[in-house]
Amino acid sequence: MKRREFLKNTVLLASISALPINAKINQKRVVIVGGGFTGVTCAKYLKMWGGSDIEVILVDEDLNYVSPILSNLVINNIRSINDLTFTYKGVISRGVKFINAKVSDVDTNKKYIILDNKKLYYDKLVLAPGIDFKYTNKYDTNKIPHAWIAGRQTEILKSGIENLKNNDTFIMTIPKAPYRCPPGPYERACVVADYLKNVKRMNVEVVVFDENPDVIVEKDVFKAKFREYGIKYYPNSKVTKVDDKQNRILVNNRWVRGDFINVIPNQKAAEIIFNTKVNEGDFAPVDMRSFESTLKKDVYIIGDSHKSNIPKAGHIGNGEAKICADAILRDFYNYPLMKDIKLNSACYSPVSTYEASWLAVVFKYDKNKKMMVKASNRYPFSSKPSRRNFKDMFNWAGNLFSDTFS
Repeated sequence: MKRREFLKNTVLLASISALPINAKINQKRVVIVGGGFTGVTCAKYLKMWGGSDIEVILVDEDLNYVSPILSNLVINNIRSINDLTFTYKGVISRGVKFINAKVSDVDTNKKYIILDNKKLYYDKLVLAPGIDFKYTNKYDTNKIPHAWIAGRQTEILKSGIENLKNNDTFIMTIPKAPYRCPPGPYERACVVADYLKNVKRMNVEVVVFDENPDVIVEKDVFKAKFREYGIKYYPNSKVTKVDDKQNRILVNNRWVRGDFINVIPNQKAAEIIFNTKVNEGDFAPVDMRSFESTLKKDVYIIGDSHKSNIPKAGHIGNGEAKICADAILRDFYNYPLMKDIKLNSACYSPVSTYEASWLAVVFKYDKNKKMMVKASNRYPFSSKPSRRNFKDMFNWAGNLFSDTFS
């Protein structure tokens, strides 16, 4: 498979849309909570494949979604927040019903959620709420942002970087895995350092404290760029306290001060996962053939909140959503679950204003291990930073945005 075709396919399966559907069923209702890449994709494909047999309701407390994918390019002015903001008009036009509300409670026994003190019943519930943070202590994220949920936080990060002066120090921290978008923090460090050094022509010290024992993905690529940009990188660095009054963090029991600090906290599933009692530790275990909860029947968890060995990222999340949609429809129509399921995880990482690296892995379901494993020892495929990759990155993202939101 050529790289271009590989990147277009987030999930490699023959969906239920290719199967003969002869059975007649009473209309079923699927409620999806979460309007990010996984939730919207699931809603779209449930409606496309299920047609009038399926009522699909998408619930989110926001009226639009800001993509974290490409959001580091807001820092160096390659993209704006507006470029990365999407509405739900595309899926609404396909027949998906959208409710702008926050879920206050879930009853998995009686199969309803509560919105604005009203019960909304479901046949299947899909939870795609994304991540939440395990803050070390209470502090003002408007002063020390995470910028790991794109939007206002991205703008705060951008503003703080723009206000840096010569001989200042910029500090950022990298959370302990697992977290959303494995290469993302390393990518951000490179983008910031390149922008300050090569675009703004400033002498700013960039310091990275990583709680992991080493760079966890594309190690050679990022370490080479760290050397090129003069980034000071410290692994095994655990942040235990953040002080927004004195602009400092406690790292390995030592206070470190910066002129501007970007703390990306350790992560866990969103609050609704814990309220629904489908978590096991920080995330929710699922049957990887369907993404149905192993703890609650007819509840599915897709995207960053589920617990597995595959990356937490938008591209693979789009594929998870299709597997989930397919599995739900198969259950309604009494078809067995798909065999030979494969998922494609691909990611481009910009490292400057004109270069990006590329990484991709194909996973397949192993019925003996009951988990996803690499489909071949050839994976991961990777490519060093290049101008070609930088150009292809926008085609890749554009395809993903279109497949999700149109």
